[in-house]
Amino acid sequence: MKTNYELRYATNPEDFKSYTTKRLRKDFLIKKLFKADEVNMVYSMYDRLIVGGAMPVDEVIHLETFEHLKQPSFLCSREIGIYNVGGKGKVKVGDTVYELDYKEALYLGRGEREVYFESDDKDKPAKFYFNSALAHKNYPDKKITKENAEVMELGSLETSNHRKINKMVVNQVLETCQLQMGMTELAPGSVWNTMPAHTHSRRMEAYFYFEIPEHQAVCHFMGEVKETRHIWLHNDQAALSPEWSIHAGAGTSNYTFIWGMAGENLDYSDQDWAKITDLK
Repeated sequence: MKTNYELRYATNPEDFKSYTTKRLRKDFLIKKLFKADEVNMVYSMYDRLIVGGAMPVDEVIHLETFEHLKQPSFLCSREIGIYNVGGKGKVKVGDTVYELDYKEALYLGRGEREVYFESDDKDKPAKFYFNSALAHKNYPDKKITKENAEVMELGSLETSNHRKINKMVVNQVLETCQLQMGMTELAPGSVWNTMPAHTHSRRMEAYFYFEIPEHQAVCHFMGEVKETRHIWLHNDQAALSPEWSIHAGAGTSNYTFIWGMAGENLDYSDQDWAKITDLK
């Protein structure tokens, strides 16, 4: 197995206004999360969130610590939320094994224990997408399915944004230190997410897009309300969103995305809304 990671530094919104397409993609797009028998991670300086992916095929993959964490194990001072977006698989933490099917999630609290990923079938490998944030204490581990989620249904086909928001790793479902995660599924015929757009100054966010059909794409919008920019993403790619930035998207087909947040605030509804007609 192999562990890869890179650092992404925070950006001043004034500097952001002058970024080229190449610079936007370099700083905010996460292109490659899944490769056979590898763990791939981005360590972001936005609230020190780690965005990663692991795809075990021929091996059991160990979630290793790395140099910049300066900790003996990955979860020593961190919590983690894990979603399986592939075939059936297992996550082993200490002596406990959690089986995760497609679109099922797992929360693990901080502690000096090791985490391993495994697929049930190498021909249909599991794909474990994860977000990890700093944690000040340990909260109990918990598996979460869509049946356990707090579900919101929003939008309509007439406005091309009929979607179901599955709030899974959130404080209404389980206790966490700062990590909050959920999964939004767009209905056929709908393409817009997170409209009206908003920001939340007390937490950053990461969006992971999947179930994008072949030859289709999602345009992810970011930036300040009156200075928006965009990045085109394909299946199994993610985007980082600073606390000062909107985060929204429109696809050439319907799709699903996993949102993850870290910061000082666990209140999902704490958002500063922007009128659609104010976006520039």
